[in-house]
Amino acid sequence: MARSPLTASYRGIKINNDKWDSAAEASQQESRNILEQRLKDLARFDRAALSESEQLSYDLYKLDLERQIASDEFRHHKFVIHQFRGPHTMVASSLINIHRVGSVKDAQDYIVRLNNVSTLFAEVIEQLEIRESKNLLLADWQYPQMVQSSKNIISGAPFDDSGEDSTIWDDFQSKVAALDVSDSEREQLLSDARKALVDVVKPAYEQLIAALEQQAEKASGDDGVWKFKDGEAFYAERLNWFTTTDLSADEIHDIGLQEVARIHEEMKSIKQQVGFEGSLSDFFVFMREDPRFYYPTTDEGREQYLAEATALIEIMRERLPEQFGVLPKAELIVKRVEPFREQSAGKAFYQGPPPDGSRPGIYYANLYNMADMPKYQMEALAYHEGVPGHHMQRAISVELDGIPEFQKYASFTAYTEGWGLYTEQLPKEMGFYEDPYSDFGRLAMELWRACRLVVDTGIHSKRWTREEAIDYLVENTPNSLGDSTKAIERYIAMPGQATAYLIGKLKIVELREKAREAMGERFDIRQFHDEVLKDGPVPLSVLEQKIDAMIKAASA
Repeated sequence: MARSPLTASYRGIKINNDKWDSAAEASQQESRNILEQRLKDLARFDRAALSESEQLSYDLYKLDLERQIASDEFRHHKFVIHQFRGPHTMVASSLINIHRVGSVKDAQDYIVRLNNVSTLFAEVIEQLEIRESKNLLLADWQYPQMVQSSKNIISGAPFDDSGEDSTIWDDFQSKVAALDVSDSEREQLLSDARKALVDVVKPAYEQLIAALEQQAEKASGDDGVWKFKDGEAFYAERLNWFTTTDLSADEIHDIGLQEVARIHEEMKSIKQQVGFEGSLSDFFVFMREDPRFYYPTTDEGREQYLAEATALIEIMRERLPEQFGVLPKAELIVKRVEPFREQSAGKAFYQGPPPDGSRPGIYYANLYNMADMPKYQMEALAYHEGVPGHHMQRAISVELDGIPEFQKYASFTAYTEGWGLYTEQLPKEMGFYEDPYSDFGRLAMELWRACRLVVDTGIHSKRWTREEAIDYLVENTPNSLGDSTKAIERYIAMPGQATAYLIGKLKIVELREKAREAMGERFDIRQFHDEVLKDGPVPLSVLEQKIDAMIKAASA
């Protein structure tokens, strides 16, 4: 936690609460050295002498260290900043959503963090320069989006006299206003923050913007990581990292094509059920363009969306005991993505709570353009990001007793996102999605993940262009051009990540049906779900071992 102050803040631990995580090359090499030393230290343990749960922790720890070391071989292939996430938006989003101010010391830490933005951005610029020297640049079209998001942060008071407060200044004022302090103390805090914003934060952002604009001039229009030296090996590592399998790009591409064909057939059944005359492509156009499926892009429309999403989650929450023995203690709220980052942020995402429950889990919905958030997908999206999806998995994980801390936060994307996608299907089996259009939305979201297998591998392995990948989504899904464009831009920025969802979901369903068949009448869906969730995130191979052990124990 001392080396990762932002992670500490995220978990509600105030260690170095006035600092940022270092992006410096020396710090990254130090991290690599620590990982390698930890792997050596692990040899001190006699695995055979450990309990069954401790052996699982040992295996996960060893695997996690080995994965991180292998990934570090491609340290500079990984983008230090891109249009979806990076230090340029992280500064504001973490101060607003993670940095709690309950005392004068907390407020002072906030101010020092503002002053430390200059050091952080100098380190980020160093990383940009290293990548430029190795010709590991983003595509040319990505830079203007990062520049615009950066400019958004330093718009408004006290950066200019536009009349509105900037996002960070508004946040700091509201947090300090809630403190029980004297007027003079409050004025001093506000004065110090204003000075930090004007004298440090603004120049730091301007330097970062200049570095991005300079690098943009040298970037090419090529989109996939195949353009890099050792790009094929890097992409193979990314697929392994995100899917926790040894599937090749070609194998994942073929699974995607098969799943797209299967889901299209299920969609045709719904098209017939609602009495639509015309082809599936015609039905996609109808679902994309008919105004009945969209809230207006107004404040009222956005409020309606948030209210409906909250209501869906509340209804599902009442039904959870039918499917789960263990339930999360932390609260869950639905929140709109903040305006300063909504133009570049994804469609929806989840932010987990700290172990002490002092901050709720947050399902973020991006309501910038309501045409990208159809009503018929709302139900599946709420289940995925909220309950029984990410909030169940991640809140339960951090609340677990009796397992090491690292195990609660390990990164195995196929497990985490596979669970999210699995929990879009589970409500169908519970009797939800009564509206056929809503059920179409569930299939549309599963189709989206199947198409991801096709386009991610298409872009990064088969050398598809951004435009070819966008065309594939528009032709094969009901999603809008805007939705499809933003999605492809995300897959370009985050190679391999999008393949984790369906690969993970397919394995969870496969293991569930394996257990159901093997256990017969002894199969309990609550026991299965609790077994999946009870040890925190794990690779798919370890998940299979856990379910096999559950089956074996039932037949003993």
